[in-house]
Amino acid sequence: MSGLLGLSRLIDGMNTRIGRWVSWLIVVAVVVSTSNAVIRKLFDMSSNAWLELQWVLFGIVFLLCSPWTLLSNEHIRIDIVNSMLPKRGRDWIDVIGHALFLLPLTIVMLITSVPFALRSLNINEQSANAGGLPQWPSKMLLPIAFFLLFLQGVSELIKRVAIMRGLLADTASGGGHHAAAEAEAERLLAAAGLEPPKPVH
Repeated sequence: MSGLLGLSRLIDGMNTRIGRWVSWLIVVAVVVSTSNAVIRKLFDMSSNAWLELQWVLFGIVFLLCSPWTLLSNEHIRIDIVNSMLPKRGRDWIDVIGHALFLLPLTIVMLITSVPFALRSLNINEQSANAGGLPQWPSKMLLPIAFFLLFLQGVSELIKRVAIMRGLLADTASGGGHHAAAEAEAERLLAAAGLEPPKPVH
């Protein structure tokens, strides 16, 4: 199990770095959107390339940050039933959800998106709008994103099984490797004589 946990840490580190770097594209998207709006209002000029760039930047952030979102346990959950179950039941829901839903979905998306993206690349697909951007770079994002999400799903499954076996600590923020960081933060707060912030419900 230690080897699998090492693999999980490697995947977590990779997706965290990718997510942090890609998230800066939100700032770029805001600048592009603002500049485009100002130029359109002041000079009555517009460009399909700049409009499409906003969509592409949003797509990059949405797709390539999704593994980081899963890692951080910030994805949308339906907690109405989940919150009423005991801890063991919630753990099993996570295991079954990752093994039977998330991982198969990512595999199906990989199988279907790779030919889709390669076909676009092979024909050098361009935008249907005059002066627009090439389409194949955007379509190449799909297999890349779902491959990273597949890896993160594997990591989350490894961590959940390790948590259920008592080999890894669990926390409200997602457990697993986050537990060590939270424990260190609490230790530093205690050393400084401060109380950790209370969770908001």
